[in-house]
Parts: sequence; C-alpha cells; structure tokens
Amino acid sequence: MEDRNLPPASAASMGMEVSEDSSGMSREDCMDRITKSLKDPTVRFLRQQMEQAGCPVWVRLLMAANCKNQGIAGGYSSRNGITVCCNQLSYQDEINQVLIHELIHAYDDCRAKNMDWKNCAHHACSEIRANHLSGDCHYKREMLRGFMKIRGHEQECVRRRALKSVKNNPYCSEAAAKDAIAAVWDICYEDTSPFERAP
Repeated sequence: MEDRNLPPASAASMGMEVSEDSSGMSREDCMDRITKSLKDPTVRFLRQQMEQAGCPVWVRLLMAANCKNQGIAGGYSSRNGITVCCNQLSYQDEINQVLIHELIHAYDDCRAKNMDWKNCAHHACSEIRANHLSGDCHYKREMLRGFMKIRGHEQECVRRRALKSVKNNPYCSEAAAKDAIAAVWDICYEDTSPFERAP
C-alpha cells in the first residue's frame, strides 16, 4: 500500500503496542485464526476489491498482537497494516469481524487520494462506513453488548461506535468528533462501496 500519514487509529496511538500480558489466545493461535479468516467470503471480497484498486493486502500486513488497552479489538495503520488484538478476542467470528472492519478502513485509505487521518471528518467518515458495512452493529451483536432498541438501533450503534473511535483521535476533541460525524453522516452512511448495498 502507498505509505501515507499514520492514522490516529494506528497501533501506537490506540495503545496497541505489544504488551507482555499473555492473557487471551497466544499469538500463534491468533495468526492461525487470522489465516482462517482470509477464507471468510467478506474478507476475500474486500481483499479482491483492494487488489483491483491497486492496494493488495498481503498476509504480512496482518499482525497478531497483545494490546495494552482493554476493549480495543484491532486497528489499522497506513504504514503498518492491520493489527488484531489477540488478548481481547476469543472466537473466530470476532477475528473475522475485526478484519472486515479494519479492511474497510484500509479500502477507504486506498481509494481516497487525499485521505488525512488527522482530519476529524475523514476519520469520522471511515468509522461510519466501517461500523455500518462490517456488521459491527447487527442487532445480535448489539444485544450481546447490552444495547437494544426496536427501531433505529443500527444507526444509533454506528454513531456511538464512530464517536468512540474518533474522539480517541489525538487531533479530535469529543465536540469536534460529534460535529464531524454530524457533518459527514448522510454521505458516508449512504456510501456502501465496494458493496452494492450494506451487507
């Protein structure tokens, strides 16, 4: 991939540097599960779309790590690829989900000629898209997290999760993150590329 400015969602800024803590699955088991995830139809589709856009995702760009911050399952960095936080995950489905989410960020980074992860609106747009298109806000996942509404749960989840990520960007205050999400919501929520519609 083209080497662009390091996004705020990078390993270092999210506390994703390698920790000595060995709780959770081992890195070897995690890499085995990441390799299995490459067979997931959505992961395969996203990798194919990135290849067609000129940004192949090589296995060496997918890293297994123990991450220091609780509650962070993974991250994407233009310079370093995708990090999967092994110590935060237990199931194959969780690893698939992390890869799908982070591959959407990688796809956005690939297709945008002027992607600036320090720009709150750019970051917000990619978070809206990743949370909407990855299935992170599927009602079953929301029920397991203890969030559930009959109507509007998916959009509320996308907003909540996007805000959580963007306000962790050192260049975006919580107020700036809220404003950015509101400003780009309509266009970014409706942008389902590379899918024909939201999966």
